[in-house]
Amino acid sequence: MIFKGLLGAALMMATSAASAGDARFDWFDYQGNDTIYRFVKPTESQYLNPILSGFHPDPGIVRGGDGAYYLVTSTFGWFPGLPVYRSTDLVSWSLIGHAIDRPGMLDFSGLGLSRGVFAPTISYRDGTYYIANTCVDCRGNFIVTAKDPAGPWSDPVWLPDVGGIDPSLFFDDDGRVWLMNNDAPEGEPRYEGHRAIWLREIDPKTFQPISDAHVIIDGGVRPEEKPIWIEGPHIYKRDGWYYLSAAEGGTARGHSQVILRSRTVAGPYTPYEGNPILTQRDLSENRPFPVTSVGHADYVQDDAGNWWATFLGVRPYDTEDHYNTGRETYLLPVRWTPDGWPIILKRDAKVPYLDERPSLPKAAPPSLPTNGNFSYREEFDGATLDGHWISLREGHENWAKLEAGSLVLTPQMLPLGSGRNPSFVARRQQHMTASASTAVTFEPGINQSAGIAAFQNDAFFYALAVTLDDTGNRIVELRRRTGEAHAPDGTALASAPLKGDADAPVRLKIEADGGRYSFLYAEGPDAPWQVLVKDADGTILSTAVAGGFVGAVFGLYASGP
Repeated sequence: MIFKGLLGAALMMATSAASAGDARFDWFDYQGNDTIYRFVKPTESQYLNPILSGFHPDPGIVRGGDGAYYLVTSTFGWFPGLPVYRSTDLVSWSLIGHAIDRPGMLDFSGLGLSRGVFAPTISYRDGTYYIANTCVDCRGNFIVTAKDPAGPWSDPVWLPDVGGIDPSLFFDDDGRVWLMNNDAPEGEPRYEGHRAIWLREIDPKTFQPISDAHVIIDGGVRPEEKPIWIEGPHIYKRDGWYYLSAAEGGTARGHSQVILRSRTVAGPYTPYEGNPILTQRDLSENRPFPVTSVGHADYVQDDAGNWWATFLGVRPYDTEDHYNTGRETYLLPVRWTPDGWPIILKRDAKVPYLDERPSLPKAAPPSLPTNGNFSYREEFDGATLDGHWISLREGHENWAKLEAGSLVLTPQMLPLGSGRNPSFVARRQQHMTASASTAVTFEPGINQSAGIAAFQNDAFFYALAVTLDDTGNRIVELRRRTGEAHAPDGTALASAPLKGDADAPVRLKIEADGGRYSFLYAEGPDAPWQVLVKDADGTILSTAVAGGFVGAVFGLYASGP
């Protein structure tokens, strides 16, 4: 695929006509309308959580050399990877680029969708930005650098002597650079989920270790309780203390953030007696509009000297911990205790949807909202595809182009569940109650289909498409895949005949309402919507059912010989 900038290299405006068998999408429309935002409305002095809705996990944040703030999140096996957002007030965020945006930087081929790039951290020092990251199942830990956080970012510098995941950099005042990471503990793990945080000094130019690594957290802040999955470490310095912050408890409902400190960067580190400093695991599951699974926090200091924390959380739509929007990015102020400990949230307090804005000049809203109820419409009339569009793994094949106000996809012999790089571009589902629709012109051949999908991973999705039935007549068909044991293109659930001409657009629509998804179609621009399937089981698109670490997306696809 020819990609540019934020989706690889470029979906350039094409000049030739679409090939026979190509699918032409005239527009893509998204509507988000969550109930909570009808009641929670920020005043001029407030901001709204989450600050980045939809699949934006593991946020890392830094204040840059220009005084602005830059935030990166995980993308796992999606491409381009590691989106970079910019803000001047910590509230209004705009996507400016991706750190992994060129084929060949990393090799995602053959990876499960929840492998790839985990938990990036971003740092700034003396005119250079650094992202430390892990490519799981694809060579391990690495660092990329850039003079401009919008890119281009360097090719990865690999850290072959650093195992585990979640590397993070700390630049000390004396010019020394330290690397933290999660890895197995010394000796044999004592229980499932027993991990440790390791620290070593690295060369500031080559990033390779120049000291032996040693453990600075073994298991967690209360080892006698057998804490699990200590990860996501960061070190900060304040008033002569080195503060070590890390996530603990896994990324489900037991997730939390803990803090320790030391007078020397190498430790030993003493945990805060009041840990955890952020969690929701002690609250009632029946509370209204819950935010759960919070943790993986990173701190930043603003112009006024105030400290803030970004962290991930989820918004389940039932007490069974079903959520389809993935792990999202939240912001809260950090409050320091009189004896010098940074607290994000009291143990019994709920993550608020509203809080007081930072004391920074208010920035203009971003061109595309990142939270609250919003809608947008993509007309495909630009020279390049908008940077919020993502594809599965890397887009090497030449299967997409922008042409005369349409997105044209060439079908490949790769179904949506192939585990490879099918002709599929997608946008995040950012609301529990949402809809996505499009108009597609497509004259399918045998075993060809094109349409719109609600997709969680290769094994769990719905696909609503224009295709042919066994007698060669055009139909609209809904297919579903609910696990790897099923066919990679899913199983047919319902279909209806299409009566119009093949050169006329067919409108397709998906409506999500928590754990229920409905699928509609219409022929012609003004025809009423017809329901093909109503209230299908949407929990198959939740993390609790589909597994992994990603969130659901809505996307446009074409497949077949």
